[in-house]
Amino acid sequence: MQDTPSAESTPSSPKNIPVSQLQLGMYVLSITTGNKNITIKSEGYISKAESIVRLKQSGVTRVVIDPTKTKQVEKNSPKNKAVVPTEEEKTKNTNVSLDHEMTKASKLYHEAKELQQQIIDDLTQEKTIKIKNVQESTDAIVDSIFRNQDALSCMSRLRLKNDYLVEHALNVSILMTIFCKYLNIEKALIEQIALGAFLHDIGKVLVSDDILNKSGKYTKNEFEEMKKHVSLGIKVLEDTPDISHVVMSMVKEHHERLDGQGYPHQLKGEAISKYGRMIAIVDSYDAMTAERIYKSSMHPIQAFKNLMKEAPDSYDKELVEQFVQCLGLYPVGTLVKLNSGKLGLISQLNKSKPLQPFVRVFYNTRLNQAIAMKEIDLSKPKNNDQIDCCIKPEEFNINLLGFFKAAFLE
Repeated sequence: MQDTPSAESTPSSPKNIPVSQLQLGMYVLSITTGNKNITIKSEGYISKAESIVRLKQSGVTRVVIDPTKTKQVEKNSPKNKAVVPTEEEKTKNTNVSLDHEMTKASKLYHEAKELQQQIIDDLTQEKTIKIKNVQESTDAIVDSIFRNQDALSCMSRLRLKNDYLVEHALNVSILMTIFCKYLNIEKALIEQIALGAFLHDIGKVLVSDDILNKSGKYTKNEFEEMKKHVSLGIKVLEDTPDISHVVMSMVKEHHERLDGQGYPHQLKGEAISKYGRMIAIVDSYDAMTAERIYKSSMHPIQAFKNLMKEAPDSYDKELVEQFVQCLGLYPVGTLVKLNSGKLGLISQLNKSKPLQPFVRVFYNTRLNQAIAMKEIDLSKPKNNDQIDCCIKPEEFNINLLGFFKAAFLE
């Protein structure tokens, strides 16, 4: 939707219509999704068929239009035809090998981190977000995941304690994209979801570092200050042009919980959009599995257990189960110790045998030394090795980043 008319326009006469009746050239004032009526900041003309498709995919059921502002749009123009990808286009650039994609994914990951840092710097200096640059970055992430999701999944497991704010937003975007792909959501919508995930915590930039990095439990006043990051993020995006309803919903709802105990609006059940329920799960999972200055990280299996324990009260139980199935009990990039004493990184899931994934081993704990890199398919009958446990690099004083580069990038 584009170009809000000038103040000299004819006074509006709003009309509420089903989204199925929405046509090119109509001027939209607000939208309705489920039982909620949401007034959108970026009201304006529907100038592309793709905009109608995205509204429908986002769960919008009705729209309020101003009939007096409807204008003629050339419906047969190529740019106004809804693009339906062919089967060939859907499969183009997919099924690329992990090794082939990893170099691209590594470059994308580091560029996205730099972009996230630039956003932080811009907001600190009261500048606006260059949303086009962000969309290009998250679109590239989506493309990479469609080629081979394991590459960026691996990258998301390599974390630095001091980079949490930057890496968390990026990792949630990666995990949300992988989750959406697993659920067979349309790619055009996934691109908006990836953008929303990348920006979901943007308000934290404006919260005091003393509160963000506090090692102990928050006081009541400190927690209230922390919770303001949602409204601060919404304000930032309201001042940013071309932000979709999907993006705004994810920023608004990522801390809402099904039982109404979330914030900032204590929404319950169906009042929370599907994408709000999804990002609540992914945001919590990534936070639990992150190593922070003031807290130790949690193994993925324990994080999954915590999510299941809090469903269905806080989290959508069906979505939690689908998320676990999507990532696997041992997500790609997880560091594990085998019964033989070898250490390795999960390099590929085994959907039929989730407890027996592929592992790239690189270290022998019994010999206390590196060994020749080798990928093992734990499901093969001739293989006698199995996963003993998940571990952390510091448990064996190893340079995980160095071994990761050797395993996947060199």
